[in-house]
Amino acid sequence: MTALAYTVAFEGIEARMVEVQCAVAPGIPAFSIVGLPDKAVSEARERVRSALSSMAIALPSKRITINLSPADLPKIGSHFDLPIAVALLAALEIIPADDAEKTVALGELSLNGNLVPVLGALPAAMAAASEDRTLLCPYACGPEAAWVGTANVIAARTLADVIRHYNGQSVIAPSRPGEVTQAAQARDLSEVKGQERAKRAIEIAAAGRHHLLMVGSPGSGKSMLAARIPGILPPLTPSEALETSMIHSVSGLLDEGGISRERPFREPHHTASMAAIVGGGRGAKPGEISLTHNGVLFMDEFPEFPRTVLETLRQPIETGEVVVARANAHVKYPCRFMLVAAANPCKCGYLTDPARACSRAPICGEDYMGRISGPLMDRFDLRVEVPPVAFTDLDLPQDGESSEVVRDRVKMARAAQATRYADVTHVRVNADAEGKVLEDFATPDAEGRALLTRVAERFGLSARGYHRVLRVARTIADLDGEADVRQPHVAEAVSYRLAMSKEV
Repeated sequence: MTALAYTVAFEGIEARMVEVQCAVAPGIPAFSIVGLPDKAVSEARERVRSALSSMAIALPSKRITINLSPADLPKIGSHFDLPIAVALLAALEIIPADDAEKTVALGELSLNGNLVPVLGALPAAMAAASEDRTLLCPYACGPEAAWVGTANVIAARTLADVIRHYNGQSVIAPSRPGEVTQAAQARDLSEVKGQERAKRAIEIAAAGRHHLLMVGSPGSGKSMLAARIPGILPPLTPSEALETSMIHSVSGLLDEGGISRERPFREPHHTASMAAIVGGGRGAKPGEISLTHNGVLFMDEFPEFPRTVLETLRQPIETGEVVVARANAHVKYPCRFMLVAAANPCKCGYLTDPARACSRAPICGEDYMGRISGPLMDRFDLRVEVPPVAFTDLDLPQDGESSEVVRDRVKMARAAQATRYADVTHVRVNADAEGKVLEDFATPDAEGRALLTRVAERFGLSARGYHRVLRVARTIADLDGEADVRQPHVAEAVSYRLAMSKEV
């Protein structure tokens, strides 16, 4: 007796189809699993045996062989329990074999037959939909998987429910998508006293997804400003939400199947390892740069991060994806994020205050900021100094714009970019524009070109720096609601590019 079922093996966020073949044949009684299983998959036979025993289903005194095909693809995780059980039940003629073949299953079995939720239900549902198959999963995974509207998702609580469903005794209704989670009320930009230039910089960065570096003495408000960036960002588009949620799904970060439209905002500590930032570890899991895909990565105390960690950011910033290559895994993750970095001007933090600076000033500042390499510094589109705010100004009433007002302008700018790049592949915002696209849409007027040429010659802008100025100028024009890039837009973009430069 033979039967088939299907499941998936994860390579990053890609779910590769795996055929679960079950053969029950005469011979010395045994239960073996082949096809490059890891320890968790090999242990599935004991969980399946116990779950069936709890329902008074005894395995026959025959040789049971489970083959996971393709056999050369590593199989990792406990989600193979349920597909192995489904294939075995079909081989024993307890459930219809035809229905089992039309099923992509994933889920862990407890010893009493309950189904335990697992990671990756969303990409598994995508794979099932592409193959026109039904996804069978634990009940807790159903709302998450159901977000793929083209997939029929059956979420069961126990293995007994699965048997009754396939035998028509108690049909399980298809799952519905989970409620979209709502983030807590974001901190408002109007609460920030002073720092008008820094506020303008984060507005421009948010509108075009530009990378931003803020430098200022301790307590000047760098972290406070960064914490208010989520409040001015537009919500994720449906396609962006699905992309981001697939990464969060394989990382186990989706709560009760809910998919959020809020953009990710993550702030790793400066002691984070390279694997934590770019990805790695067992199974080459996604790192912080991928978990913030379509969102914001805030790195406070930027020069305090290990030099090797900082240098690994250079390629992902340019390409929008990272390849995590390990001895046993080689996976690719998307990572189009907005990097916001904050740093003190020197080790003691008071380089600009003669009364409080250490005796090594200004050498200490050069040494401290020298921890950020030139190529990495070149990738920041905007650089802004955040001076300390006088304590007398803290008692003044709030007079700045609210996050809602700024968010409306950012939404308008993002909408203009979405329309502009609608027919351009791999370009969503101004930060993605390059080559001919940048020439077509960001070339300034004659006065703007003349200004940019003088600046490039005077300060030796690199080709990357030149193009990043154009991108920022294009975003400033979008915030002003103008179709063309003019000299004032270029001048403002240049002012942020040359901030903190030695030449100025």
